[in-house]
Amino acid sequence: MILIGQYDSPFVRRVGVTLRLYRFPFEHRPWSVWRDAEQIARYSPLRRVPVLVMDDGVALVDSAAILDALDDLAGHERALLPRSGPVRRDGLRLAALATGAADKGVSLLYEHVLRTEDRRSDVWVARCQAQIHDTLALLERERQARPGPFLLGDRLTHPDVTLACALRFLGEAHPTVYRPAEWPTLAAHAAFCEALPEMQEIQQPLTV
Repeated sequence: MILIGQYDSPFVRRVGVTLRLYRFPFEHRPWSVWRDAEQIARYSPLRRVPVLVMDDGVALVDSAAILDALDDLAGHERALLPRSGPVRRDGLRLAALATGAADKGVSLLYEHVLRTEDRRSDVWVARCQAQIHDTLALLERERQARPGPFLLGDRLTHPDVTLACALRFLGEAHPTVYRPAEWPTLAAHAAFCEALPEMQEIQQPLTV
């Protein structure tokens, strides 16, 4: 398998961490969606990352779809989410909230990088900041209500990895928006996950 994209993306990183957790061998091509867009286009016309090129040559896009395919390959006993039932729905909901906050963080980053200050939309910036803030507030309450070491109990699952990846990205991209002291339970959870060897191995400081 070939994983395309840089690990400063929370979406690429969560796929890379999952590949390591499953012990699936893969080649990593750290292509930038800006600098290497046309190389990425050879595998996906969206020119977005992550892209995971499977051993049969099929290129999968969208991190949620990629993780679902990896879960199938890992099998029922090893999968980082059950294949059906209420725990799966809960895990998908939490992961979607975390990826949604990260996605708003990407939008906010592009607003600052691609527009000069006089051309930025104050309305859009405020909306993205509110979406991030309110989502993290909800996730803080969710984590406080869950007594286990991980979000879904005693075992690491996709929402744990996804949340840690999202918080690291938000902290590096928007330190005035994501303030760990405001969401201490989330920050502690992320630090716990970040200490795992697979997350230590799969990481990259944000570069703009």
